[in-house]
Amino acid sequence: MRSQRAAEPEMETAAAGGAVPGPFGSFVRFVVCGGGVGVLSSGAVALLAGSMPFVVANAVITVVSTLLCTELHAMFTFGTGGRAGWRRHWQSAGSAAVAYAMTSLAVLVLHAVQASPSALADQAVYLGASGAAGVGRFLVLRLVVFAGGGTERGLTVVPVRITPTRHAPLTLGV
Repeated sequence: MRSQRAAEPEMETAAAGGAVPGPFGSFVRFVVCGGGVGVLSSGAVALLAGSMPFVVANAVITVVSTLLCTELHAMFTFGTGGRAGWRRHWQSAGSAAVAYAMTSLAVLVLHAVQASPSALADQAVYLGASGAAGVGRFLVLRLVVFAGGGTERGLTVVPVRITPTRHAPLTLGV
């Protein structure tokens, strides 16, 4: 009889007994979830910016989209089998803040090096920095924030096989 593990090489076993996608599957899910929410967020910022200052609209949508993405990553991307919890939300927010700082710094450096970069150069630098920040954020989320599958503390559960052995019969001395 073939094991289910051999039939699904891209899946790992979670502590709660569910299947957790492997690194490639998690990355694809990360891109789909994050990219989907990013596209929706850009439209939401544009809508909100009509009724409030852009920086306020951007901040509101950034907070909401980070919360939404963290929940999606907990339930779908990294297969924890449940909601994210506050600890994971704070860690995810920290990784998002670092990614935001990376992209902002990259664009600032471009503008320091070139007084008036073209829109194409601006976008190329921003997208390149976003890609690098995204890969870094994926690694932090996978290896730190959601590192234990279903465990809240990020601990890894290691299965142990217990093999029965023969022992001398137990006798009670009287």
